[in-house]
Amino acid sequence: MKDEILSRIQKKFPLVAKPFQVIADELGMSEDEVLEILQEQKKGNIIRQTSAIFDTKRLGYKSSLVAFKVAPEKISAAVKIINSHPGISHNYERNHDFNIWFTLGVAPDSKLGLDRTVEILAELTEADDYIMLPTLKLFKINVKLNTTGKDDKKEEVKKVVHTEIEMTPLHHAIVRTAQYDIDMVSEPFKKIIDELNIDYDKFFSILQELQEAGIMRRFASILNHRKAGFNANAMVVWDVDETNGEDIGATAAAFSAVSHCYLRPKYANWPYNLFTMVHGKTKEETNSIIAEMATEIEAKSHMPLYSSREFKKIRIEYFTPAIEAWESEYGRLEA
Repeated sequence: MKDEILSRIQKKFPLVAKPFQVIADELGMSEDEVLEILQEQKKGNIIRQTSAIFDTKRLGYKSSLVAFKVAPEKISAAVKIINSHPGISHNYERNHDFNIWFTLGVAPDSKLGLDRTVEILAELTEADDYIMLPTLKLFKINVKLNTTGKDDKKEEVKKVVHTEIEMTPLHHAIVRTAQYDIDMVSEPFKKIIDELNIDYDKFFSILQELQEAGIMRRFASILNHRKAGFNANAMVVWDVDETNGEDIGATAAAFSAVSHCYLRPKYANWPYNLFTMVHGKTKEETNSIIAEMATEIEAKSHMPLYSSREFKKIRIEYFTPAIEAWESEYGRLEA
């Protein structure tokens, strides 16, 4: 039952006052049994976080994937500098000359802006070179590890049509509170509604509104890949024809083992524009999935970039003063 529960909380977490009772009813268990399993998985660091997952861009943040080329003897110092920025959510060493890969987001009111922040980080880390790889087209972002082994190889990726909403102070307050990890208790949202002095109906209706607007992607649990047994996760980059990029990206996104799929820019020193994150339990399994993808993806070439070290993996904290504080400290490097 553990794997069934882990599968369920990754896919669609019940947004009700007592979500674990809903899961228990579905699986023919008691709420206490479900909570005991989840508390154990949380304690074992298999569940990384359970919270609202927000769209950085829809919240007005500017973001990009960035790759630095850093001399091996400078990596340790460089990582400390990069990780000090509160807008860095992921940071890995990968098997390429561009060896440090991180995602960076800056707030809507950032004084430095995205490009200048990257320049400052490059100066501070003494990077030999860097490339910025912002999203040109997003096909999929949905981390759901196949814990049961029952998921189909392919899945339908629905196109999302966003509605526009006016973000009120209450919307912002719910974003600030719902972005953090919930406790595995019978009423995990009670702390939030008590803090905001609202009722459950109001809280869930605003989450639904945020989801329909594309501001909240979903509410779900994210697992620690390696702790959950998925030890071979590759960022596979593909050199595809830009005129056909949308069709090719849709083909790649349909693979269930692909959690992220984007089109990004090409450069003279970087010919790859389609990025797919592929998850497998072993390198052999992941390579097999990549080989199968290669039979369906029209690409001049492709390359799997496995992470050799994980330096940071967190969620950006939205609408907090942390980024402003970092900019105040390092803005002295502003030209």
